[in-house]
Order: sequence, then C-alpha cells, then structure tokens
Amino acid sequence: MPLFEAVRLALQTIRVQKLKSFFTLLGVMIGVMFLIAVVSIVEGMSDYVENDFAAKIIGTNTFDVSRTPSFVTDADDEQWRAWQRRPRLFDPEAEAVRNALPGDFRIARVNQSFLPATVPGLRPRSVQAVATDATYFDIKKFALTAGRAFTQQEVATGARVVVIGSEVASYYYEGLDPVGRELRVAGLPYTIIGVIEEQGSVFGFSMDRLAIAPVTTPLTRAINPRGDIDAITVQAGNRELITEGMELSREALRGFRGLGPSEEDDFALTTSSAALSFFDGLKSKLVLFGTALPAIGLVVGALVIMNIMLVAVSERTREIGVRKALGARRRDIIAQFLVEASTLSIIGAMIGAACGVGLAKLIAAVTPLPASVAPWSLVAALIVGAGVGITAGIYPASRAARLDPIAALRQE
Repeated sequence: MPLFEAVRLALQTIRVQKLKSFFTLLGVMIGVMFLIAVVSIVEGMSDYVENDFAAKIIGTNTFDVSRTPSFVTDADDEQWRAWQRRPRLFDPEAEAVRNALPGDFRIARVNQSFLPATVPGLRPRSVQAVATDATYFDIKKFALTAGRAFTQQEVATGARVVVIGSEVASYYYEGLDPVGRELRVAGLPYTIIGVIEEQGSVFGFSMDRLAIAPVTTPLTRAINPRGDIDAITVQAGNRELITEGMELSREALRGFRGLGPSEEDDFALTTSSAALSFFDGLKSKLVLFGTALPAIGLVVGALVIMNIMLVAVSERTREIGVRKALGARRRDIIAQFLVEASTLSIIGAMIGAACGVGLAKLIAAVTPLPASVAPWSLVAALIVGAGVGITAGIYPASRAARLDPIAALRQE
C-alpha cells in the first residue's frame, strides 16, 4: 500500500473512532506537552542567565575580588569555615589592585545590603543600599531618567548624595520629581541627585529598589560596621583582557598580603562564567527531573497505542486476509500498521507541541520564570512522536503480518 494511502486510512480511522483516537493520542500529547514546556523554560532560563542575569548581577567583561566566592555550587561546612577565616578587604588593598591595573580597566569598591529608607509621612521600606565609587555607574551601564550620577570628586569629599532606582522613586515620590529631595537611609539624610531607568527584575527580584551613595559616606559603616569592603569590581576594556586583569589583581593582592609561593589565595576572584557554571549545574538537574514526567507520559502513550493497534488487528483480521489473498506481502502489512501507528502518534505529538508552547507562554506570563520556545524542540517532538508510534506499532504489525490468510478469511 502506498504511504499516502496508509496515512489517509489512518486519518479516516481517527475521524470514525474519535473517542478511541483521543485516548490513543492522550499519552503522547501529555508527554510531548510537558517536554516542550520543560525545554522552553530551560532554554529561556539559559538565555536569560547568559544575557541578563550575569550582566546585571556581575556586569559585562567584569570580575569581582572578594573574601568569598560570589557563586557557590557545592561547598561543605569545612570549606565555608575556611572561607570565613579569610581576612577582610579594606581600602588599601583596593588601592593596591587599582595601581596594578593599566588605564583601560575600571575599578569600583562595592558594599551593599538591604537597609531601611524613609521620608517624612511614609512607612519605612527596605532598599538595596549600595556604597560605591563613581565608576560603578559605567560598569553597570546605568542610564538615568532624571538628574545625574555622583562624581569621583563627590566620592573624595564624602558628599551625602544618592542615586535611586525607579521603584524607590515611584514609592516615595509618586507624581513628584525626586531630584533635590531628601531620602533617609539607615537613619541618615541623603540628597537625591539622580534616578536610574527601570532595570526590571531577575527571577522575581526587583533591580529597581536601589539607593546608591558614595563609598566614603556613612552608608559604608551602616552596611559594614568594620569599614571593610564587600567586593572590588573590576571591568576590563574587552573580554580578552579579563584573564590579564585577574592575574594582575591576584599578584597585587598576594604581594600586599605577603603570601608565599606555596600558600593558597585567601581571597576569591569571580567572573560571570562562575555564575554561568552555577546555572549549568542547575540546568542539568532541571532537565533530568523535568523530563521524568514526559518520559512516563510517552511510555504510557506507547502502551496505549500498542493496545489499540492490537485491537485493530483483531477487528480487521478479515481485511488482512483479503489483502494477503490478493497478493499483499508481509512487509506490506507491517508497513500499513506501522504507518497508521506513527500517524496517530505524530498527530498526538503535534497537538502536544502546540499545548506545550501555550503552557510555556502561560508559565512565563504568570511566574518569574522566562520561557523561550526552541525551534529544534518542535522538530524533536515530531521525531519523538513518530518514534513512539513506530516502536508501539512493531508488535501489532508483526502479529498482523503473521496471520494465516485462510484462517483470516474465515474470521467473521
């Protein structure tokens, strides 16, 4: 039987036996739907982490020098205790790193924590307070919608000025121009000189609850009472210079602390690749657990298709006998049933793929999880659907092909 004719018969069977066909396709539909949804979410998260998360949290072409690693995938208690025994970073060490780097590097001391902020007449609210250098705005590529960023001269004089995020501006000064007004952070007044354009959120965490002040203001003591520095953020002129910058910073800090050749670093250097490696470990776990349910659905779908096809063989025994009597070969009978089984499965995969795309879009709309439908996943869904159908149809097809034509013709 020609392929087109076999497909036509399969579609005719679906139209005649709608309820049975629906339950036949259900397992494949569910399996493919969740497979597409999981792949879309993982792909969306991967793209989001590479293009948004790493850039917003770490920065482009940057690395951090800090006491402990910024991103940790696996560390036992002993390792954590060892990290906590490391010496803290202070201004002289930041200056040593600054002096070791050539002019095409930017450097910023960064202290950050959540602190209460308030204005008269409004309830205090927690903001992400950042005490840093003027270069921080260039490193993070912050654009301002109002006012200006503070200068390095204001950092040198310890001017009590602050640049706020759009969420802080809308909460405290809705309908007003916040520039020139006062915001109290950790109980001390700061003059607002600028508003950062909206940054959005990272996995549901708002990046617009910012209050950024010079590192030389009392905000540093409010964040770190010892006066130490959380991190030294360094930005290279391009990606190729990152490794050179890290080595120069390592040598400068080791020399400043008098570490011998056999002694390990007592500080950490973190790049955006560390964040990506952290996500890679998470991504593999998501794929592993996320494909378990679709795999179960596909197995169930294959079993249902096999049972339905076995029933079809019993119902069409006389038809098979007639075809054999007219000269149909065993491979013709096998091909007919395999095409019918794979047609049913592919239709189920197509419906499941459409539902999976819809489910992924719904999850992206109502949750912080991003979703990006990969074209290859749709092709893979159809291939999986065809494979499930062929696998499930092999036994019924071979059973039909082994029927004795004389006995089949006697079947009522």
